[in-house]
Amino acid sequence: MVGERWVERRPRRPEVAGRLLMETRLMPWLAPRLPLPVPLPHVLWREPLVVRHEVIVGEPLETFDAAGGRALGAFLRALHATDPVEAVRRGAPPAREALRERAVMVEDFGTRVVPLLPGDRRGAARSLLDAVAALPATALVHGDLGPGHVLARDGVVSGVIDFSDAHVGDAALDLAWALHGAPPVFSRAVAAEYDVAAEVVERALLWHRLGPWHEVTHGLGIGDPDTVRSGLDGLLARLPA
Repeated sequence: MVGERWVERRPRRPEVAGRLLMETRLMPWLAPRLPLPVPLPHVLWREPLVVRHEVIVGEPLETFDAAGGRALGAFLRALHATDPVEAVRRGAPPAREALRERAVMVEDFGTRVVPLLPGDRRGAARSLLDAVAALPATALVHGDLGPGHVLARDGVVSGVIDFSDAHVGDAALDLAWALHGAPPVFSRAVAAEYDVAAEVVERALLWHRLGPWHEVTHGLGIGDPDTVRSGLDGLLARLPA
């Protein structure tokens, strides 16, 4: 934070620098097409890279009512309706790149996570990975949408932040938490405002089931058995019997 007006972001890893620069190209084009405020970052310094944007007022969403669900549903409907070809021209990673990264992720999960599961659950786990690998990539998506990135002020949704994972991918990814992880009154309002099709609800459930797998690999990466166990417990709870 700089004063009470600006957020400054600096990349800690080389790959993050590319994502920050992508946001500076994508967001000015995208923002006018969305019904909620989003960050409008610009490059403050090139060397070392510093990106700055005005603060989006609000705190991470904690009240999950129908009004908030309708606001988020309208936001996602507008986001997913934007032209993916133009989004790629503005720097968003294209579908082929998203599908390549998804294939790497699925292979990694199959190699490192599936062997940690009870023998009688591994078949269902592999089926989930196969299903996720086959999902489409046709819409511009936020890519990391959860309650921490949806802001509210005085109980009203006030904006959506952190588009560093935006890419052309599966629209159902952005609906995973909203439809399958949020309280029912909120989820129903999202679905109604978005006018979500049954097939998209099913795809969103696949992404929701995949969520804890990331916690497992994160725990493995940092050598934290408690994080690994927490992720495995969540994975097994969401995995179909």
